[in-house]
Amino acid sequence: MSTPYESAQLILKIFELRREPVLREARAWFVREFHPSSGAEILALSPDQNRMLRMVSGYWDMACSLVNHGAIDREMFLDANGEIFGAFSKVQPHLGELRQLLNQPNFLKHTEQVVMSVPGAEARLEAVRNRLRGIAAQQAAAKP
Repeated sequence: MSTPYESAQLILKIFELRREPVLREARAWFVREFHPSSGAEILALSPDQNRMLRMVSGYWDMACSLVNHGAIDREMFLDANGEIFGAFSKVQPHLGELRQLLNQPNFLKHTEQVVMSVPGAEARLEAVRNRLRGIAAQQAAAKP
């Protein structure tokens, strides 16, 4: 297990990675515009959207692998990274189908382990999903 100082250093490093412009753009698309209704819909993304999906999902799964292997304290990580619930909420309902279609049974395994370890995770993910869909609907309605 890492010390609190080591956990903090890694959390700051992964936060620094989030500021990279291409990842920032991908994260914005993921949260604001990506609202899949099935695993098949996810596989049908355009090449650019697929790149953003892989970038965001890979980033969070990498960060969560550090948590699952003890390099970062789980509680400290979750305190500092609430965005992970928004990101995971998008794919979680389709995860089984997506893993099967991709033939990748471990797709987002680390992210799932970290997020689902939180008490009440299912309800929280559903609430986040609904909130993000509502925001997207409001924004779409406001466009001329």
